Amino acid sequence: MGGSRAGGCPCPGRGESVPAPHPAAAAAGAAGGGAGGRGGAGGEAALSVWAPAPPMAAPPRFGPLQLALAAAGAAAAALDVAADGWVAAGYARDGQPGWAALALALLAAASVATQACSWLWLRADPPALRPAVPPWLLAALHLLQLGFFFRCLYALKVGWKVCWAKAEEEEEQSRMAFLSHDISMLRLFETFLENTPQLILLLYVILRTNKAEPSQGLGLCTAFLCVTWSLLDYHQSLRSFLQDKYKLSLGSSIIYFLWNLFLICPRILTVTLFALLWPYGVAVHFPLVWLAMFLWVSLQGTDFMESPGAEQLYRAIVAVILYFSWFNVAQGRTLYRSIIYHGFILVDSMMLALSWLWCRSPSDNDSYLVPVVSAALPCYLLGLVLRVTYYKWLHPNVWAQQEGGYDEVDANRGSDGLGFHSLSVPHLVNRRMQWLAQTQFSIPQLARQCFLNGAAAIESAV
Repeated sequence: MGGSRAGGCPCPGRGESVPAPHPAAAAAGAAGGGAGGRGGAGGEAALSVWAPAPPMAAPPRFGPLQLALAAAGAAAAALDVAADGWVAAGYARDGQPGWAALALALLAAASVATQACSWLWLRADPPALRPAVPPWLLAALHLLQLGFFFRCLYALKVGWKVCWAKAEEEEEQSRMAFLSHDISMLRLFETFLENTPQLILLLYVILRTNKAEPSQGLGLCTAFLCVTWSLLDYHQSLRSFLQDKYKLSLGSSIIYFLWNLFLICPRILTVTLFALLWPYGVAVHFPLVWLAMFLWVSLQGTDFMESPGAEQLYRAIVAVILYFSWFNVAQGRTLYRSIIYHGFILVDSMMLALSWLWCRSPSDNDSYLVPVVSAALPCYLLGLVLRVTYYKWLHPNVWAQQEGGYDEVDANRGSDGLGFHSLSVPHLVNRRMQWLAQTQFSIPQLARQCFLNGAAAIESAV
């Protein structure tokens, strides 16, 4: 791939210095391995739904469809809060104030953590990325737990401008990409801080009362889908920042969605069954596992937030995510870390399931759960098989790996075929993007240095 330029930093590629290419040309050059690369070798494979999609000819464009989806996401977030309040009120009406208090506590804790992250990110953003409103108003909105909704509305405003206005189109596209990514990550935080624990509580109530309303059954199914969808949405949003990454094809997206679903479902089921036997045991199990995950994340040396205190908040949130699902937070080779994590979660979940099978009373009316629990292990193993399949054959980096690159699971070797389309608008670079991109994707040393120089130039300017 040809070089990139950020903040006046010429980045040579393949032994020669070239000016910064247009994002479309950079994407095409990376996929083809340079002029006259392997462009014809995989032409037919790109047409298959299971093969990696062709390289993007330009940075992802934000169009009317994306605007409609963003509006739907904002509406869904508002409805989710209303539904949680309605469920808590239902628990109180049914004479279960403890369940109501727990549901409201989960909602409040998730909201406070999400709003704190949103506020800290806004304070760290360059002026070009901040909404044009007084700082005191932003602080008041976050204090009132409305910061996330303000972000959604602001993104809709920028998205409308991108869709229907022609002025500064490239700059607005880059701005919209950053806004979408922040919203996607905040939604991921909220999902695992609030929706996933609420899902366990809902499943616990259904199994404890041994009855399920149609709305509860529908809520369970949609909650499982929303949790796994948030992971896929985050992954797609993060990938959109790379100018020459292959897009997730339909088949790859389906497999990515399924392996997350098959790994999360058994975890939620085993924790719920453990809570059926020892409701207060979960209050001991969760802090212990969370503390182990927090220490593990800390040992990996994350550098995501702008201050040490904020970094501890980020690590605490990631530890909650890791209680339920894999989440990569460090650069370098992730294969061995992934094996350690899934081995730990598999053993822990098996111990929870076996404790329920061993200690349950034969007179309980829950014998129908025995085959469900027995299917949890095959389900988890199937998820692992799908994950291996995804990274081995369906990952969008497979073609790049064949041309001398590597995938994000084994990011420990050099490559000269990656870059960021955001460098074409360098004043929109922010530090979070820098860290996440280095963590999740393979970045060549020269492009990384150029990216760092561009970020440093921005920081010195502001």
